[in-house]
Amino acid sequence: MTSPKAGVVPPRSKRDEGSTRAKWTDKAVYAAGAVVWRIVEGKLRVLLIHRTKYRDVTLPKGKVDPGEMLAETAVREVQEETGIRVSLGVPVGVSRYHLPSNKQKVVHYWAAEATDDAIRASSFVPNREIAAIEWVSLKKARARLSYPVDREVIDFFANLVDEDVLRTFPIVALRHAKALARTDWNGPDAERPLTERGKRQAKSIVGPLRAFGVRKIITSDAVRCTETVAPLAWTLGRKAAQTAKISQDAWEAGTADLRSVVGRRVRSGKPAVLCSHGPVLPELLSEIALATGTVHGSYVGDAAALDPAAFSVVHLSASNPGSGIIAIETHIPKD
Repeated sequence: MTSPKAGVVPPRSKRDEGSTRAKWTDKAVYAAGAVVWRIVEGKLRVLLIHRTKYRDVTLPKGKVDPGEMLAETAVREVQEETGIRVSLGVPVGVSRYHLPSNKQKVVHYWAAEATDDAIRASSFVPNREIAAIEWVSLKKARARLSYPVDREVIDFFANLVDEDVLRTFPIVALRHAKALARTDWNGPDAERPLTERGKRQAKSIVGPLRAFGVRKIITSDAVRCTETVAPLAWTLGRKAAQTAKISQDAWEAGTADLRSVVGRRVRSGKPAVLCSHGPVLPELLSEIALATGTVHGSYVGDAAALDPAAFSVVHLSASNPGSGIIAIETHIPKD
């Protein structure tokens, strides 16, 4: 686990009125995984794994490695157990159960579509940990899964299928990492750089942001924002688009244009991250709600209350634009 404070807003449908960040305890063991899905000849199939040691059938998942955030763990474990590289979609549940050691195990799950390219690139062969993998219908998955907690996750997943909101894309609202305090800076506020801690934070969020398939980067033109997304841009081999439209200076001057930036991202239907400032984020999240016709609940304010380098992932339907916000989850880095 990355930190006792790191967490994810529990999954919620667009009709829920609110949520709080998950509370962590050092006495628990944390893990993450996914309900991996694909369409085969027009029919939905989900991926199950048959574990060698335990002689059971379950969903791909695994424990958090030191320094990881949960989203990174989910993507890594799916690839290690099935050979398939995925990007995460909507969160579909959190299972909790007790281990023989009497510690509680907490497992976070996401929906994750397996693309044809990812499946072709898979090099899975039966091994000492995983005896086999299979693609099955939801009905067969419920019948074959060995544990009730896994069936509960499948049931939540099935609700997304029934509502035709399974295929989604994320818009990520990111607060810039820790910057030098105004009192310690003599130049223009827009030129305040990150601290050493902020630079570490910027590097630490690259993996979690990549886990959600982010490819497009839009950032305030303030230095503290451009430096925050620089490690991600370098890793992706992409240039971040800088704009004053979502900057704090423009927001304070009344010249910001969050609506046009958000509207373009919603219309594109592609994964993107928007890096901005603490005071600007509530309006940024509100604009996403307005652009998608979502009822503005307290959860929007919760998602905007971000610490430095924290981010909220807003999941929107790629196939049913009128569905509004499907889910929001918040991730907080350790450092």
